[in-house]
Amino acid sequence: MNLHRLLKERESLGTPLRVGLIGAGKFGSMYLSQVRHTPGMRVIAIADLDPTRARQSLRRVGWSDSAISSLSFFSDARALIETQDIDIVIDSTGSPTAGIAHVLACCEHRKHIVMVNVEADALAGPLLAQRAREAGIVYSLAYGDQPALICELVDWARACGFEVIAAGKGTKYLPAYHASTPDTVWGHYGLTAEDAHIGGLNAQMFNSFLDGTKSAIEMCAVSNATGLLAPDGLTFPPCSVDELPQVLRPLTEGGVLHHRGQVEVISSLRRDGSPVERDLRWGVYVVFAGGSDYVERCFREYGLVTDASGQYSALYKPFHLIGLELGISVASVGLRNEPTGVPIGFNADVVATAKRDLAAGEVLDGEGGYTVYGKVMPAEESMRIGGLPLGLAQKVRLVNAIASGQQVRWDDVEIDESQSAVAFRRSMERATAILEDEAIVTGA
Repeated sequence: MNLHRLLKERESLGTPLRVGLIGAGKFGSMYLSQVRHTPGMRVIAIADLDPTRARQSLRRVGWSDSAISSLSFFSDARALIETQDIDIVIDSTGSPTAGIAHVLACCEHRKHIVMVNVEADALAGPLLAQRAREAGIVYSLAYGDQPALICELVDWARACGFEVIAAGKGTKYLPAYHASTPDTVWGHYGLTAEDAHIGGLNAQMFNSFLDGTKSAIEMCAVSNATGLLAPDGLTFPPCSVDELPQVLRPLTEGGVLHHRGQVEVISSLRRDGSPVERDLRWGVYVVFAGGSDYVERCFREYGLVTDASGQYSALYKPFHLIGLELGISVASVGLRNEPTGVPIGFNADVVATAKRDLAAGEVLDGEGGYTVYGKVMPAEESMRIGGLPLGLAQKVRLVNAIASGQQVRWDDVEIDESQSAVAFRRSMERATAILEDEAIVTGA
């Protein structure tokens, strides 16, 4: 609650936090619109594959030509990271392989890193966070994106002494969406392909929101950052904000949860396609238990919405503002050396899953494409089946046929194990397997 005061102090001392931004797309642009109005924080440099586009983004969000001219622009992210007068790097790229390289470069050059790139976090976040700790830098999830906001709600509940029963977010979901492709996506959003083109919307990216992949990636990040369990596939129960404590309680008590203390995503649509009233499509939530008769009575006295038993209640935030809120992470990292969410273990994974029957010889096209979607599952189960991480299911050829709805395994694809991102992920898997073997031997 003191970030603004601390930022004003940095401003008055003439020692603002110095920020480098990688990726000037939608998320990055929204941050750029707000940093102009935030004391004690300065963007020093921007790296983008198209620096001209980055300048256009700055003008679009209100930067003057003179302010733009004060920045350094790079087409190479590593060159930005190597810049001496930067304290904090923001990775806003969305590329899992590039994200791994960016974090490792930040470790090398001792720059804190804020990871908007949740795709990289889902692929190798636990090991990236470990490397960051070893290098003495802060690795942080990005406030404004839903995983960090969920982590905040979980932390609030636990710091208040409540047991967390479930945490997650809302989205628009129907089972048929898992098969959605870039060719079919716009109809589900009520747009034509022409409308989308005029708006500059990316079909594959928006399809990843719809087909369940983005939800899986984000719940993986939350599970790894909070220790909450990941289910073997999200169930996306239809649920309004008023139904949160009733629906998101254990199966044995009439709810939908397989585990007490897990992540889950709720749908803004009933299974017949009708809308859920008072939905949480854009928001985040935590469901928590009172834990005693006294606390449950307090719930009633202070007007909390509970389940029928009175044991469970919920807190939710009905929106997330992505890049408009990102400055919270920058301030927390730069002023307190404190992340707004960070992996604490390899608890969950996202595995490539066939959208349709796939034939040997087909080439996978990654997140939001025509061939696979991401399924979240316990990391232990992913390791057991040898599941191929969704973040590496891009431009790799199948050597085996995969039935619709089945997970793709490492053994099902031709993949270059010497590629840096592949090698890094494999090293995380090997380290996890060693720890599990040691636990079995010691009986831990």
